[in-house]
Amino acid sequence: MTAPIDLYFWPTPNGWKVSIALEEMGLPYKTHLIDIGAGDQHTPEFLAISPNNKMPAITDPDGPDGAPISIFESGAILQYLARKTGLFTGPTERDRIAVDQWLMWQMGGLGPMAGQAHHFLKYAPVDIPYAKDRYRNETGRLYRVMDTQLGKHEYLAGDFYSIADMACWGWASLWEGQEQTLDDKPNLARWLKTVGERPAVKAGRALYAELRGTTRGKDRDAQLFGKRD
Repeated sequence: MTAPIDLYFWPTPNGWKVSIALEEMGLPYKTHLIDIGAGDQHTPEFLAISPNNKMPAITDPDGPDGAPISIFESGAILQYLARKTGLFTGPTERDRIAVDQWLMWQMGGLGPMAGQAHHFLKYAPVDIPYAKDRYRNETGRLYRVMDTQLGKHEYLAGDFYSIADMACWGWASLWEGQEQTLDDKPNLARWLKTVGERPAVKAGRALYAELRGTTRGKDRDAQLFGKRD
């Protein structure tokens, strides 16, 4: 029996990328909660796995050549799992290039911009209208890019479901909190529903869902926004 992959996780859009992928690929895994509000990401034990003190991360006891390997950065984890299983990157080299493009688009664009929108619209201790407008508007632009692409193809990289869809779905599913609208984005709305109805997506999204918005720590803002001694 294959040894389970250790998943270092908290229920956020970045965490969902990997929990969804593990469910979609049918890989056994064991979850280790990293409470980012309580500062678990700063412990020496976690930094040995993820030196940028960000989750998710994984340790695969059956890595390349059968030796264990630890991986941080959600996009790198998705690419590793896809190579390991041979799943969700498309059947041709052109398909794989398209998947990589949209995965990098999420890592460099949608995730950071939507994350900043969440921060300034919901959590920032000071009201900064310029920042709110900037990140709200840029997130909206990125969703229009998605809507255009999804008007041409069923999924982001083509007419096949891939790790690019897994990477984007969690962030896009929170469009309301980013003060966006789907009224003028019918293709994005269709895709959100289609992907969200997949059993593995439901299972990955449900992993410790009851912990969203909670923390064990006494100084959540200090841990999340870098105000540390």
